[in-house]
Amino acid sequence: MALGFKFKTTLAQTFFALRFPNYRLWFFGQLVSVFGTWMQITAQGFLLYELTRSTAFLGYLGFIGGISTWLFMLYGGVIADRIPRRNLLITTQSVMMLLAFVLTALTFSNVIQPWHIFILAFLLGVANSFDAPARQAFVLEMVDKKALSNAIALNSTLFNSATALGPAAGGVLYMLFGPGWCFLLNGISFLAVILALFFMKIPTVPVVKLKTSALKELKESFTYIRKDPLIGTLIFMVGVISVFGFSLITLFPAWAVKILHGDAGTNGFLQSARGIGALVGALAIATLGKIAFKGKLLSIGTLVFPLLLLVFSVIRFQALSYLVLFFTGLSMMFIFNLANVMVQTSVRNDLRGRIMGVYTFTFFGFIPIGTLITGLVAEHIGEPLAIAINASILFVVFVLVWIKKPGVRSA
Repeated sequence: MALGFKFKTTLAQTFFALRFPNYRLWFFGQLVSVFGTWMQITAQGFLLYELTRSTAFLGYLGFIGGISTWLFMLYGGVIADRIPRRNLLITTQSVMMLLAFVLTALTFSNVIQPWHIFILAFLLGVANSFDAPARQAFVLEMVDKKALSNAIALNSTLFNSATALGPAAGGVLYMLFGPGWCFLLNGISFLAVILALFFMKIPTVPVVKLKTSALKELKESFTYIRKDPLIGTLIFMVGVISVFGFSLITLFPAWAVKILHGDAGTNGFLQSARGIGALVGALAIATLGKIAFKGKLLSIGTLVFPLLLLVFSVIRFQALSYLVLFFTGLSMMFIFNLANVMVQTSVRNDLRGRIMGVYTFTFFGFIPIGTLITGLVAEHIGEPLAIAINASILFVVFVLVWIKKPGVRSA
């Protein structure tokens, strides 16, 4: 009986934010939508590699998709503070759905070319630039502040649940029926989150009508970050991993074929292995709830993550690669999830959209730089050495942060 009660208590604590009806709608709608998104990401990367047989083109894809982040995401944070966030999210999700259907039509008609993929990736990045800051800031409109940490952890849980299953499903579907069906199912999946947003009963939140320009509002957010050493350091750490850590994912299609001698299914399983590890990490953080040692866990994760990348770079067996990627995803989730929680619980509410705009800009904006550099480097010296170099840079940087910024560990 005691064990049963303890299990129920732990389960209730893990999924505490699901007590809020609006968040339940969001959670399950997003779960379906992100599942479809990962199917498309996996299929799109492998399709591009089949069309070009070039890791450099994989880097170009990540870079082009991120140009729009540099152009629009900071402004997207300003917009998220100026208009109702639910309305903004309905618009951005609808645009993403339309782009998925365009990619579907091009693929089924057998006219798809790399430049089509690049243009659609850029437009998807534009939509995401306005979607991501609003999505991050919207959490507090669905739950009470006491449930914010849990809701952020559950957001990561749903994202990584989809990451765990979507790529594997996409890889298998690609092998059996081709990439077009992956893109079609992704387009349909957006209906889940769009309908969820329509059915929510969100209290009217007065939008502050700011008289200053968007540029002045952005300047205020950067001033706030500069004066808060914890938030500044956390955003810096996220940026470093975005450049040197996420590029691993970009190389998966080439890694599956050239290093592990696999196919589209192998590519999907590599993505899913990382996603399962990230899912376990997100669930662990959600279960721990209001942990008092977030900074220490985050700091440990930043040291473990690059060491795992080094191990992965020398492995040539599929099963062992999946195992290492599981722990890579686990450590990555501890870093990103805890950094997100620590930033959101520290920032003023009237600045939340803009600060999360900077946060998401750092996350999404620096990934393309890393993917471009790593793709080009891998083209010349090989994928394993490119990953090993990135891992070494990450380790050195985070050792320095550990020494120079002890405040992160004590946060």
